[in-house]
Amino acid sequence: STCQMAGQDDDFESELSLSPLAVSDEVAQRLQSEPPLREYLVSKCDKQQQRHWDIFYKHNTTNFFKNRNWITREFPELTTVTSARLLEVGCGVGNTIYPLSKVNPGLFCYACDLSPRAVDFVKAHEDYTDERFKAFHCNLVTDSLLDNIPELSLDFVTAFFVFSALSLEQMQLAIDNITKVLKPGGAVLLRDYAVNDHSMIRFKKGQKLGERFYMRQDGTRTYFLTIEEAQELFNTAGYDVDRLGYVARRTVNEKEGVDVGRSFVQGLFRKR
Repeated sequence: STCQMAGQDDDFESELSLSPLAVSDEVAQRLQSEPPLREYLVSKCDKQQQRHWDIFYKHNTTNFFKNRNWITREFPELTTVTSARLLEVGCGVGNTIYPLSKVNPGLFCYACDLSPRAVDFVKAHEDYTDERFKAFHCNLVTDSLLDNIPELSLDFVTAFFVFSALSLEQMQLAIDNITKVLKPGGAVLLRDYAVNDHSMIRFKKGQKLGERFYMRQDGTRTYFLTIEEAQELFNTAGYDVDRLGYVARRTVNEKEGVDVGRSFVQGLFRKR
């Protein structure tokens, strides 16, 4: 779906709200009563994630996601440091690291993704040099980041629309993995799909994997977070919340008569 990631490139700073997007009682009831898929199908979907994301990048190459130019506005911390090491998890084809490295030439960027094909696209980019970037394949849940990044060496980790591809249990394991390479005082920057986002309401029967967890038609997954869950995940892993809230947006396409509510969780967490 082409408007799947729309509503991310607006040019004003987000106000963080503590209240999620509201939905009608009828919609809430439908989402709640929909039974999840059988356990063996949920497990099969989990095992096939790398394959599904690899096929996604095979079909879409570098054309699907727009460059994330909102990042420096929402997280000005990334522009003020003159020399820092950053890891982008779930880097896709580099829509975060390349715009960011132009704004802040003092950054060294690590980038990892579950899809080997996505990592190949990052390495094939005209700006890729070993002096400024290191891209590698990694399953955040099962592969140690220490294989590619020195312990406690990073200043920042960016996680944009990546934890939502995991279950809550897997998110905790991924954060624990990140924690091993982040300096004390280092920050994790988060933006991801939130409860009651329009894309959650659009899912049809037979796509539910669990509570607020769905399988897209291409086999990839989306979990819709609450700010309470985000806070709990990071507190458990040894972080303090610097800022956290819901970002409300609208995706508008007048030609197609589309005007829908988008909702993201956004936060910055500092490692104790």
